[in-house]
Amino acid sequence: MERFFLYDDVEDTKTRFVSFTGESQRYDLAILQSGRFFGKVLVLDMQLGRFAILGSDDLEEPGYLEQVYNRPEDEAQELRDYLHELIG
Repeated sequence: MERFFLYDDVEDTKTRFVSFTGESQRYDLAILQSGRFFGKVLVLDMQLGRFAILGSDDLEEPGYLEQVYNRPEDEAQELRDYLHELIG
């Protein structure tokens, strides 16, 4: 069988590793910036093994972080507050 590639690109990225504690939870994140994401960032939750490509519009979407990162509302709000500082 011949493999059909849709794309196979190599791109330089900027990666930031952040660990912080909130009221009841520790957060360990890897944040990747790339031209591929059109101004958004790839945020990996290394504890839960979940990730999303996020922009400021996504942070405003009710319930989005709760669903994507499978976190309760209070933990998602702590994450949202940090990402607002980071993304703007």
